[in-house]
Amino acid sequence: MINDMYADMKITLTKPFILRCFLISLFLSLPFLFFYLFFPHQQPLHHSVTTKDLRIRPGYSSYESYIQRQLNKTLNPRLRKIWTTRDWDRKISVFARFFQELKDKKLLQNTSKALCIGARVGQEVEALRRIGVADSVGMDLVPYPPLVVKGDFHNQPFANDTFDFEFSNVFDHALYPERFVAEIERTLKPEGVCVLHVALSRRADKYSANDLYSVQPLVELFKHSALVHVRSVDGFGLDTEVAFRKKIGGPTRHQRL
Repeated sequence: MINDMYADMKITLTKPFILRCFLISLFLSLPFLFFYLFFPHQQPLHHSVTTKDLRIRPGYSSYESYIQRQLNKTLNPRLRKIWTTRDWDRKISVFARFFQELKDKKLLQNTSKALCIGARVGQEVEALRRIGVADSVGMDLVPYPPLVVKGDFHNQPFANDTFDFEFSNVFDHALYPERFVAEIERTLKPEGVCVLHVALSRRADKYSANDLYSVQPLVELFKHSALVHVRSVDGFGLDTEVAFRKKIGGPTRHQRL
């Protein structure tokens, strides 16, 4: 009987102890549960194309860290002041000359609906408008109204078959070049033209995410377009202009995510 009483006392004492342990554990886990539910998680990087002539630079632990790296340049107050003051007219003049030469080659018309990818503060857009391509807009991670809207070139915020002409001098900033090109081909109209300015003979800047060593990787990436034009240029550290025309009847590779 004494043993039974002792057992009953032990059970009675153990239950509150277990309950207290459970409550303490629950209380300590709440901050972690809150963090998991309400804070975004970093997306792991997926494998990107790397070939002999197109190499992805290492060093990014997640897509968010890559985006933050790009924003460090785009939001740099010193650079933004330069882009909107000292460099403004100079760059517009150079871009206008490039675009006028593309008009002369019938790769761009005044009636073209045009997109400038990675346009920062929009010198390219202003240049297009000044030479008569009025329906032009830029896209960048940071908007600069009215010339530039917000968008990620890995996932353009536009519908399929929207533009007649797309220009970019930031291919080297693409972490996923295949996605960069796929989005161009998705948003270009059939027979639309894409023109890229790239660096082949020298390495791009410290914010670049890839290094390109020949035109061939671009030809392979533009699966639904034909190469129509290659020439040397002097475009703010970029030395080669490459133009593609989207094929008629080429399949849209994917819908916008």
